[in-house]
Formats: sequence, structure tokens, C-alpha cells
Amino acid sequence: MRNIQLKDDITLSELSLGCMNLPLDDRPETERIIRSALESGITHFDTADLYQFGENEKVLGEVMQQFRSDYAFTIGTKAGNEFDAEKQEKIGWNPSAAHIKNAVKDSLSRLGVEAIDLYQLHGGTIEDNKDETISAFEDLKKEGVIRSYGISSIRLNVIDYYLKHSNISTLMMQFNPIDNRPLEVAGKLDEDVKILSRGPVMKGLLSGNSRKVLENKFADGVLDYSYEELQETLGKLEQINGDLTALSYAFLRHNDAVIVNGVSSLSQLEANVESYRNMPKLTQQDYERILDAVKLIRYEEHRA
Repeated sequence: MRNIQLKDDITLSELSLGCMNLPLDDRPETERIIRSALESGITHFDTADLYQFGENEKVLGEVMQQFRSDYAFTIGTKAGNEFDAEKQEKIGWNPSAAHIKNAVKDSLSRLGVEAIDLYQLHGGTIEDNKDETISAFEDLKKEGVIRSYGISSIRLNVIDYYLKHSNISTLMMQFNPIDNRPLEVAGKLDEDVKILSRGPVMKGLLSGNSRKVLENKFADGVLDYSYEELQETLGKLEQINGDLTALSYAFLRHNDAVIVNGVSSLSQLEANVESYRNMPKLTQQDYERILDAVKLIRYEEHRA
């Protein structure tokens, strides 16, 4: 499996595992998923402190511990959302230095690690004291508590500030041929800032079950698409490559993105890995055919 190099001497597998939807209540299945991911060459695992109010980090940390002697891997998590783990409820957005420095201690404990490989701000607004937040990440990096940091956001004004005033190494956004809004951001990035593409199969719309997902989840359309337009677009994309997941992966590789695909079952992971291995080699003409098949859309909010 191809690897993608970040700044700060961090290497992520091009196909990484999003852990938000892991079946935490089925520990054997969760272990099978992680073992299979590692055996397939996946070496980066993405979580967040907010996922299941800390439980996702805790279970991931416990499961990963048994594989540390046999595999080298990285774990990324996120912070900025304040929550009550006992009440299982979100309190609010808190990007303050005090909160981040306390949150990282909790994440380290739950994950059972001495340092977090990639620590991302889990959102952000233009009203935040962004310099304070950046300073907190820089302090944690200097202390060796985190190795690298980034931001998970779709607010262009926030993203622009971090690109200009921080040393982020990653930018996480939903990114796939249908939701291609990050294309306008990708063109502004330096080589040492990589996009982490969450939602690469668009909630299953770009999978082997595309028509069923279309009917069940997108009956009212999505973004700038009506149901009928989505149906037509899927048909055009299938003419380029019948495996829509593999096509989406190839589209993301063309944009030098890390593919963060979440799963809730072993069968989903196996299907994703098979699509990754069957990823077509896109020529520039193939890539332009994808762009011709979809609507080129842009972020309309948070631009100024």
C-alpha cells in the first residue's frame, strides 16, 4: 500500500481507517476489523475524543495495544468539543488553550500512548481566538505530547487563517467526486499540507450499493444535486469505471489526498481494500471525464 509523507516525519497509509463507526459493542468484530486493516497495509487510524464521548478512543487504544509488537502504525485524534462523558452529552465548542491541553491528557490516557501522532482541531469558527489555539498546539508539539497537528473543517475563512498562521500538516474535509468542494482548497495548499479525505464513498453512494443508498439516503438529493441528477451522474461515473469506490479513490489519489474511509463491519473493510487494490490508473483525460460527469460545486458559506 502506498504511503503519504507529512511534515514532522509522519507517514500515513494512503488508505486509512476512520474509526467513528467501529462496532464498539462487538469487541471481537472490532478486533477483526483492526487486525485485517493492519494485515492489508493500513497503518493510520483516525478517531476523535467526541466519538462516543471518549469510548471510541478507549476501545481503540485497548485493541491496538495487542498489535504494537507486530505492526508500526499511527493514531490521529481530534479535540475542541467539550462533553460530559458520564451524561453522554456534548456541552459545546471550546478551542481554548486550557481545554485543549486538558483534553490531550484525557486522549493520551484513553489511547494508552505517550504521544499522539496527529492531533486535529475538530472544527473551528472565525470568532475563535485562533492564535491561542495555534499556540496550544505548538506548545504540545514542543513538549513532545503530539507529533504533528492539523484541522478538520469546511469553513474556508478558518482554513485560510490556519494555512497562513500555523504549521498544520493536515486538513480534513469530506472529499469525493460528488462532494468536490475541496478542489478549490487543494489548489491553494503547499506540498507539505495534505488533505485527509473523509467520506470518500459519500455515505455509500459511491459503493457497490449505490442505487440502494441513493433511494434510502438521498431521495431528496444532496448539495446541488436532485435525486434525478444524482442518478444520472452515477451512471456517467460507472461508464468511466464500474467500481465507484475504486474510481473515487483514484480521484483522490490524483489530488494527493489521504483516503480516510470508515467502516462498521469487516465486510465493508474488505470491500474497501479490494477497491483500493483495483484502483484504476487515471490519465489526465480520465480525470477530466470525471470532472465532466459531476457538478463542480463550491463552499458558499464562511468565505469572508
